[in-house]
Amino acid sequence: MANRASHLLLALLLASACNQQRTSDASAVDGKQNASGESAESDDASQEREDTSHDAPPPDAERAALDPTPATTATVDPRVDAPLREEAIRRALVDLAEWTKKKGGTLGASIVDVRDGRRVAGVEAARPLNPASNQKILTAAAALHYLGPAYRFKTELRGNPKNGVAEVIVLSGNGDPSLSTQDLWRLARVVRERGLKRVGAVYVDQSYFDDQFVPPAFEQQPNEWAAFRAPVSAVAVEQNTVTLNVLPNASGTAASFWFEPPGAVDSHGTIATRAPGSGDAVGWSLRPDDAPGATRLRSEVSGGIAADLGRRRYTRRLEDPRLVPGYALRDVLKDVGIEVGDEVRLGKLPSSEQLAYITSKPLAQLLYPVGKESDNFYAEMLLKVVGAAANADGKATPPATTAAGARALVRWLEGAKIDTKDVVVANGSGLFDANRVSAGVLAEALAAAYREPAISSEMVAQLAIGGVDGTLRNRFRDLAGQRVVRAKTGTLRNVIALSGYVMGPAGRAPIAFSLLVVGVPAEPGEARKRSDRVVTEIAKALWAAPQPQSAPERPSQQEGTSRDAQPSAP
Repeated sequence: MANRASHLLLALLLASACNQQRTSDASAVDGKQNASGESAESDDASQEREDTSHDAPPPDAERAALDPTPATTATVDPRVDAPLREEAIRRALVDLAEWTKKKGGTLGASIVDVRDGRRVAGVEAARPLNPASNQKILTAAAALHYLGPAYRFKTELRGNPKNGVAEVIVLSGNGDPSLSTQDLWRLARVVRERGLKRVGAVYVDQSYFDDQFVPPAFEQQPNEWAAFRAPVSAVAVEQNTVTLNVLPNASGTAASFWFEPPGAVDSHGTIATRAPGSGDAVGWSLRPDDAPGATRLRSEVSGGIAADLGRRRYTRRLEDPRLVPGYALRDVLKDVGIEVGDEVRLGKLPSSEQLAYITSKPLAQLLYPVGKESDNFYAEMLLKVVGAAANADGKATPPATTAAGARALVRWLEGAKIDTKDVVVANGSGLFDANRVSAGVLAEALAAAYREPAISSEMVAQLAIGGVDGTLRNRFRDLAGQRVVRAKTGTLRNVIALSGYVMGPAGRAPIAFSLLVVGVPAEPGEARKRSDRVVTEIAKALWAAPQPQSAPERPSQQEGTSRDAQPSAP
């Protein structure tokens, strides 16, 4: 009986929320491909390097559907102005809240109707929690706001060549997270075509970023070498990772292997090709080469691979990424026929001319790995770039710092009239135990971004689509045809998070939601299942045929009038 009373009280508290208002010339190359790492800690932080399925902008019809301004039509869908049927939403949220409490965890939840800003329901919506990768929602919004959806990064080669000879050539950039080895090849071919024949030394200008290339809180897992923990730098090739490629040959012979980016690693050892069916067991290390005169990283390889396997790729992060782009550039310059000296160092010239440059894809497309595949490297790079770009005078002022990016992010929240007194922004990706954001802040930030015309459709488009792509490709499959769930997942050892939008019929603003389940590490699958049920009920309510609905009964003073429900003990 007590359990039933508790359940009814929680439902009434949730119901009360509905009455509360939320208080080139030839030297230029454009449009590159992106690249991404893989996370071992977060199951929503992986993307294969060759995957470019999210690089294309949404089709015109879909962009129109995402536009917050309703189209003018002769017939308006009656669901656009219909009251939201909220009872089932609250029941699902009560179920999630009670289950989380029973398991000893904490739920932060907020569901906001973007149409009028009303909070439909909430559970401890103002409580600051670790948002895991839902932090990337705030990073993406800040990047779109300060940089603009059309912003493109620029990487260039500079020098002062005379008669085909440059004593120094400088590789410089402003934080392009998508820069690849292929881009360096394009730059090298351009300077060769312009008559460059010999280079004395290669400099890498990393001055657009500060010297803190390990993002805040990443030191909490110092011995993790997976690519998801890659450092950041103003010029970063292949997301500041190194990949060992291994290709088996005939059994009993040595396998073929090579590293990407090229020219960065001096390898020692062999990898054997073993009998078919024996699998792969490849060992390799990566460290600076301390030998006199060494100018590259050193890798010791060992182990073997079965003859019946295809190519295997093993990727790990760099420790110090700053010189690696220079090693790679030196190698590709040689490959296109330019003579290059051995010296690779950090630096720039007092004055120089631009020899070649390459621009990235627009920011709107570069955000796809962030929102859809939860790419940590992209998020950390973008937060730093925001720090350089978001100054009072609107001019970029390097060096870029994560702290400056965090301050700019908070300023955007404040500009949207969102309470930030308990917000802690340490990094841009949400990795580790560093950030503190409430579900209320996340839901209100989503609503604010949707209401900002210059970034609205891009904010929605970069999120994963339930049942279709990204980290939601295997969730919300029953809603895949409608493509209505657009959300960001979040997974750490102690956090299961989901925040985003449920899109309504054309002309109807979406529902923004944030669900943060913290402290239930043993049952991540059940936490996702119950969270998904809440979102599914939101979709059903938005798309249900309209029907008369009486105003919800206002609870008495004794029952409480807080807009955030506090679940009682079950």
